[in-house]
Amino acid sequence: MSTTMRAAVCAGAGGPEVLEIRELPVPAVREGWSLVRVQGAGLNRSELRTRQGHSPNVTFPRVLGIECVGIVAASTDPMLPDGTTVAAVMGEMGREFDGGYAEYALLPNSLLMPVSTTLPWEVLAALPETYLTAQGSLDALGVVPGGEGRLLIRGGTSSVGMAAASIAAGYGIETAATTRRQGKIGALTAAGVDHVLLDTGESLTASVHAVWPEGPDYVLDLVGASTAVDSLHLVRRGGTVCVAGSLSGWLIPDFEPIAMIPSGTKLTAFHSDDFKGSAGTTVLQRVIHQVEAGVYRPNIDRIFGLDDIVAAHRYMENNQATGKVVVVP
Repeated sequence: MSTTMRAAVCAGAGGPEVLEIRELPVPAVREGWSLVRVQGAGLNRSELRTRQGHSPNVTFPRVLGIECVGIVAASTDPMLPDGTTVAAVMGEMGREFDGGYAEYALLPNSLLMPVSTTLPWEVLAALPETYLTAQGSLDALGVVPGGEGRLLIRGGTSSVGMAAASIAAGYGIETAATTRRQGKIGALTAAGVDHVLLDTGESLTASVHAVWPEGPDYVLDLVGASTAVDSLHLVRRGGTVCVAGSLSGWLIPDFEPIAMIPSGTKLTAFHSDDFKGSAGTTVLQRVIHQVEAGVYRPNIDRIFGLDDIVAAHRYMENNQATGKVVVVP
């Protein structure tokens, strides 16, 4: 194994151009951590905001990447022998310590999820953060296979939105999803969405009620801060809204729960840290089996090489993707 590796290093806060390809030493294995040879990493908007300087407790330079898939190259843990296929998400990857934008990543054993799969690396790389978040969000909403109810996904063409649509279609749940771009309607329909709603930036009340006069039973809000309150008034009285995305930022300004949450309506959230490590292994393996069987679609939009990380971030920042963007080293 080489003693050096290529990595995309965020040199400081700023635009996509602050990401630089550098030659770094391969990290040395230490107790409680394993060295993973990265085979693919999904891109996430939280990495975009870290690059912009909005994540707390991040020092630069830093190798970004809150998720990756790959092969254990070295470990002191007998449960993680060399050659084991693993995935990892969150746990401060790419923030407090270097993440997945590299040929190798030194990761805490507690984050690693050993899986078995026949999927190509780029497909496997599109699954962990996206599908674990989608699955956890649907669980938080109370959406179950074969269950009744109507689901609205706001931010439907995001990677998590596409994954949630795929899972909901597999469940047999009637689903609507929003997009701000006419050209992305077909992708949502192909993902199994029953009703595609064009989001013009105004209230969705009229278009939602045209489909469901009483409103949806569930709203998965992936836009987040700017739409959460509106979602609480779109869902039927007594329904549930889950905020699991931050496409519009992390904070809801001047949020007044008593005034803004209709009586009986429920507001919840999901954070993918809940599924890190062993907690997520069973769920991710189930997702992998469903993708292998053709029940779920991975919805990969585009694959970039590590050398093209600046273009990949610019592509993500310009909201050009419909589904998941993946980087392979």
